[in-house]
Amino acid sequence: MALLILLLALPLFLFLFKKYKSSKEVRLPPGPKGLPLIGNLHQLDSSNPQKYLWELSKKYGPLMFLRLGFKPTLVVSSAKMAKEVLKTYDLEFCSRPLLTAPTKLSYNRLDIIFAPYDAYWREMRKISVVHLFNSNQVQSFRPIREEEVRLLIGNISESASASKPFNLTEAMISCTSNIVCRVAFGKKLYEDGGSERTRFQELLNESESIFAIFFPSDYFPYMGWADKITGLAARLEKNFKEFDVLYQEIIDEHLDPKRPKPAQEDIVDILLQMLQDRSFQVQLTFDHIKAILMV
Repeated sequence: MALLILLLALPLFLFLFKKYKSSKEVRLPPGPKGLPLIGNLHQLDSSNPQKYLWELSKKYGPLMFLRLGFKPTLVVSSAKMAKEVLKTYDLEFCSRPLLTAPTKLSYNRLDIIFAPYDAYWREMRKISVVHLFNSNQVQSFRPIREEEVRLLIGNISESASASKPFNLTEAMISCTSNIVCRVAFGKKLYEDGGSERTRFQELLNESESIFAIFFPSDYFPYMGWADKITGLAARLEKNFKEFDVLYQEIIDEHLDPKRPKPAQEDIVDILLQMLQDRSFQVQLTFDHIKAILMV
């Protein structure tokens, strides 16, 4: 299968090789010499990339250039250079790279994390800061946080009294997940033994796995077909649709006129109210709500 993909891609590689050679005329920071087309991809140690990059920085300096396929990449390895990137030249570096999985799972970058820095991002950030996470709103969620922490401490105390082993990692994940779900959705999706917990956790685990996968189209232009041949595109689409169904169910529950009025509004309640507001520069849709919930 790999040989077939290479043979089919050969004409495309030859075409892109010319573009690769012309791009080398630009002045760039020092870095290890890569191969044509794939650049430095073959040199990365996937088992311990941070150590490998640190060793390279000793040779090439605190600002190092790599080419991952056709993706130019800067590696920053000192506090001084990090300050230059994150503060002095923050506007040039603030947008995230355009990658297949994040773009799909964020509804084509309708969220805040993966949206490029532009007028849309600034409006979405304003909506988040002013309406979703202002100080009064955050303070209103305090009882939820206190209740979940109290339950966690109670479970720890109960296990200690009975001299039973206690999985603190699992308990902390459950506690924080319940806080997030109650604040966002108005209900727990992470209760012990519940089917909703299994469904939600499986979706999260799969999305985390997909984020770490190598998609050929992320590093080589016009190779989306390789994502399809390898089954990656179908796997990503399946995860996206399952998340979409889950979030639509949550939205439908909030829109149900028979739903009892909650004592505490959650994030979905607030977003649905904003859906009717025409004063924003960005007109929110259900996809915007789902993209915000995704992160």
